[in-house]
Amino acid sequence: MNFLRRRFSDTSATIIPNGYFQNLGSEDNRDKEQQLREKEKEQRDREQKAMGGQPPGPMRQDIGVGFLSSLTGRTNKGKEKVLLVIDDQHTSWAKYFRGKKIHGEFDIRVEQCEFAEINLASCTETGTTIDFKGVRQGQKVVRSFKPDFVLIRQHGRGMEVQEEWRNLIIGFQFGNVGSVNSWEGIYNFMDKPWVFAQLIKLRDRHGTDKFPLIDQAFYPNHKEMKLDHSNCTTWTLRSGQFRAHLMQLSQPKFPVVVKIGHAHNGMGKVRVEGHSDFQDIASVVAITNCYATTESFIDSKYDIRVQKIGSNYKAFMRTSVSGNWKANTGSSAVEQIAMTEQFKLWVDECSELFGGLDIVSVEAIHGKDSKNYIIEVNDSSMQLIGENQEEDRKHIAELVLQKMNACVMHRTGSATMLTSASSLPNLQRTSQSNSPNTSKVGTPTSNQKPALSGTPTKTQSNPPPLPTLDLHDEEDTLTNLKKTFATIFGDI
Repeated sequence: MNFLRRRFSDTSATIIPNGYFQNLGSEDNRDKEQQLREKEKEQRDREQKAMGGQPPGPMRQDIGVGFLSSLTGRTNKGKEKVLLVIDDQHTSWAKYFRGKKIHGEFDIRVEQCEFAEINLASCTETGTTIDFKGVRQGQKVVRSFKPDFVLIRQHGRGMEVQEEWRNLIIGFQFGNVGSVNSWEGIYNFMDKPWVFAQLIKLRDRHGTDKFPLIDQAFYPNHKEMKLDHSNCTTWTLRSGQFRAHLMQLSQPKFPVVVKIGHAHNGMGKVRVEGHSDFQDIASVVAITNCYATTESFIDSKYDIRVQKIGSNYKAFMRTSVSGNWKANTGSSAVEQIAMTEQFKLWVDECSELFGGLDIVSVEAIHGKDSKNYIIEVNDSSMQLIGENQEEDRKHIAELVLQKMNACVMHRTGSATMLTSASSLPNLQRTSQSNSPNTSKVGTPTSNQKPALSGTPTKTQSNPPPLPTLDLHDEEDTLTNLKKTFATIFGDI
């Protein structure tokens, strides 16, 4: 065959009419291609059966449906809601939401990371987009996603000065992303003295008997902490104030506990026994460039922890085993105790702060004088203690699930209202076209004069009524359009 082709391609050979050898050998090639296609199909079928799947069906239906899905925007990827959990990797929150659905329709995909691993961009039209960069199982992971809800289990400020996530919190609030606790509460809990100021209002409202708050002093900087004791009795002639009076206001009664900056989880707290030690701590505050608070040291028997997760209440007693004056540092024994009316009053009043806190805990000290002293309040970043931590995590998951259901229902209801409002003009026009009182073209009315008898007139027929589009007809039209495109693309 090749010899003949070379022979007749020679210009010196006899001229053969065009197309005479055009299909020479094409039947053999078609047979080989058909056999190759059959072998590839058999191989794909074997691979599908080995993987436990079904052999692929005809392509005509897949092409038509995929094309129409891209036109209508109806894809299965939208059948999930993204839950962002801001927490460390010691607790895997994905297992508590496995198999859960929002309104029985949307799956929940959990993304867990820390504040330090994310960045975001918020827009009024597209919402909030998260850029995640972290290390998982020894490999660097980079991805982007849009959260529908956020569970915050990490404090808004870290232990270091540069670890402040205020801008991220503002970005989530700007993007109107639902959260537990609310972004307003998370933002206000970034500074402990700001929260303590709200506790002072609760003490003034209920009294020290019902709401026993510990006495505390606030220093915006180190200057009022570093006072010269030798000049405490001198007069300041310019201001006319007595220096000893100022010394009495600024110097606490020792021993005291000094809390530097936004200290939490037992860190940044120092016990000071005397004036000289207090001056040393003041120099440390000057270096950190932070505010500081002081409170009286209470010789305690045990600590009291009252927590509220949704509608679930618990109270704990924590006793230091290692002998440390801070019961939350070192070894300690934790025991769940009965919930009293006073404990319930504490946590219920604190749960109303900053527009409402879904997860909140109150920390108190029971002194050797048999008195209780409330020292601080924690938000959703509180640590879980006791033997029933797994139960508390399930309560948190149920609370988040309820909030997500309410959030999705609210957004769906708003979208339905907007759709209904936009369709009102079309419905009005349709009703007017079907109304029997509406005058049509060619139909005489009482305002029209009859034609003269001597003037020839033409018979005027009423035009056919305009077609109206029903909601069921719209679905049928879409179904027919799918079948038409499927037939077209299947025949290609």
